[in-house]
Amino acid sequence: MMAPPIETSSKTPVSQPPAHPPLNERILSSMSRRSVAAHPWHDLEIGPGAPKIFNCVIEIGKGSKVKYELDKKSGLIMVDRVLYSSVVYPHNYGFIPRTLCEDNDPLDVLIIMQEPVLPGCFLRAKAIGLMPMIDQGEKDDKIIAVCADDPEYRHYNDIKELPPHRLAEIRRFFEDCILSTIYNGSICFICELPFLSLMQVEL
Repeated sequence: MMAPPIETSSKTPVSQPPAHPPLNERILSSMSRRSVAAHPWHDLEIGPGAPKIFNCVIEIGKGSKVKYELDKKSGLIMVDRVLYSSVVYPHNYGFIPRTLCEDNDPLDVLIIMQEPVLPGCFLRAKAIGLMPMIDQGEKDDKIIAVCADDPEYRHYNDIKELPPHRLAEIRRFFEDCILSTIYNGSICFICELPFLSLMQVEL
């Protein structure tokens, strides 16, 4: 009578595909890496030509009815609201990196140029003046600038060189846009002051 064959166990390990963490964990892990993306407010240089020529990050493109703004925590551009009145931004609007205004936000800048720029892009600008403003009891002045690389506007050096209707257009936009917006019962309003020439502004 023949003995049954002896079964020997194989010691060769069987390879298994690596287990993937749940999707949410992978997303959080990716977002937590410091090298994922630069923060446009803190990491972008103001530029070697500052204060004459400086970088600014675009939040809102010319012609937009959507008000975008920087999300300070993530560094992404988020939708804040759609403008209540039937107006659009007359020029590109954004902020100057590595600056801080009295409202704890970066310094705002309106950049006059021919074409709209996509939110999140940055460009080189040249300040030509300032529009004094008050926002909920705090100074929220707007730097008026031209794009340093737009041949139609880069030759302007002072706000007094702009056509009067251009200044009236900018002021009227903020009157229509901001005066119609109420935050917790507090109305934002424009100072009853003229635009300041570049010679009157310390940058």
